[in-house]
Amino acid sequence: MGLLMKADSRKLKIENLPIENLPIKNMPIKNFKLIAEWRRRRIMDNNKKKTLIVVDMQNDFIDGALGTKEAVAIVENVKEKIKEYADRGDEIIFTRDTHYEDYMETNEGRHLPVQHCIEETEGWEIAAGLEVPGAIYINKTSFGYTGWGDFDLQDVEMVGLCTDICVVSNALIIKALYPEINVKVDARCCAGVTPESHEAALATMEMCQVDII
Repeated sequence: MGLLMKADSRKLKIENLPIENLPIKNMPIKNFKLIAEWRRRRIMDNNKKKTLIVVDMQNDFIDGALGTKEAVAIVENVKEKIKEYADRGDEIIFTRDTHYEDYMETNEGRHLPVQHCIEETEGWEIAAGLEVPGAIYINKTSFGYTGWGDFDLQDVEMVGLCTDICVVSNALIIKALYPEINVKVDARCCAGVTPESHEAALATMEMCQVDII
C-alpha cells in the first residue's frame, strides 16, 4: 500500500492507495516532501511511549453505592482495551478514588452525601477481571490527580468513570501539563453520571483538543 497526500490551501488529506496507483512519474517534488514528512511523524508517533489511564473503574462506581447501568455496560469494553495495551507491553495506570471514614465531613461529602470508595473496602477496589500485572496505581483524594507532571507521558488514552467528573478533570489536567502530546478518550469505554452529562463532558474535552474516539 502507498500513501498519497493531497494538499490544498486548507488541509492535507491522506488516502490509502495501492502502490501501483501512485502517480510517481508526474508527482510534484513538494508532494514527495509532504509524504516523507508524514511518514517521519508516523514513525515518531509509533516510537512514543503509550499509556492507558483507567480512571476509577471501582466497584462503588459500577454496581455499588454510586453505580449505574451505563457503568456496568462499559466494563467489557474497558477489559478489552486493557488487554490490548497489556498485550503490547504498554504502560497501564489505574486511578482509584480514595476516601476515608471522615468522608461525610469533607467538602465533597457535603456536596455528595453518599459514602463511597472508602479505602480498603470492597467498593474501593478495582472491578474484578480488570487488573493486570505490572500496572501502576494512583490513589487520588479528589476528582483530578495533580501529580501527572511526575510521569513522562507521551501518548495517552483514557477510559473509565465518570466521564463528567474524574475523566474530564484528569484529561484537562494532563492536556494542560503536556500540551503537545496526543490525549484521547474512548467514549465506548466511559460512562457519566447521566447519559446527558456524559455527552456534555465529551464535548468539553473535544473543545480542549482531546481526541474523542
